[in-house]
Amino acid sequence: MKTFVVINMNKETIRIGDRACTIYRTEMPKFLLVQPIDEHDLEVLDTEVETIQALTRTPFTLVAFEIKDWQSELTPWAAPAVFGKIPFGDKASETLAFVEDVLIPSLEQRRLYVKDSMRCLLGGYSLAGLFALWASYQSSRFDGIAAVSPSLWYPQWIAYAETHQPSTSAVYLSLGDKEEKARNPVMAQVGNCIRKQHELLSEQGISTILEWNPGNHFQHSDERTAKGFAWIIIQFSQP
Repeated sequence: MKTFVVINMNKETIRIGDRACTIYRTEMPKFLLVQPIDEHDLEVLDTEVETIQALTRTPFTLVAFEIKDWQSELTPWAAPAVFGKIPFGDKASETLAFVEDVLIPSLEQRRLYVKDSMRCLLGGYSLAGLFALWASYQSSRFDGIAAVSPSLWYPQWIAYAETHQPSTSAVYLSLGDKEEKARNPVMAQVGNCIRKQHELLSEQGISTILEWNPGNHFQHSDERTAKGFAWIIIQFSQP
């Protein structure tokens, strides 16, 4: 089993506002990476950070903040249950307000984020990927978005994307090649939805890529997320 070692980075967990935040920081970072996470994401964060380091060799700070209610805090409007019996909520705006009004100002006060010398990237996996993409339509705060296996099957999402313009310059999209083969008929639309999303972004002049990974939705989320952040970092690091 491969052991991942985060190189030349300090790791700490602190509370910012009412949320636990795991921070990986290094000297003279050029990027701030912000990521909503659940318990599984937390378990594999070391792997994700090490993979980003290996792919980019660029100093960055990553701040991962906890999501307490995955099916409410990451979704922009309410929707019926798609799997199980729990419907989706509409708290994404509150989560974005936390990022913009609490998290980022706190990082600035702690000198972990210097706006004039660092680019701010927002990314996430699954519903957190949907949230990151939606946030780019709501805010100009983020230079790049890593929407990794994003839940673009979400009801009315494509209709929203067709009538709105994101305020970011780079968007990474990816999906597992087995995800659109899901038995759930709503979730099985994710392949068509992400192809349409990529087409819309391209037409809007956004630097974007759609990358296909082997496997289903539940495989290698750490490595896939790392690839997303790394792609954006590389785009901005090129001369």
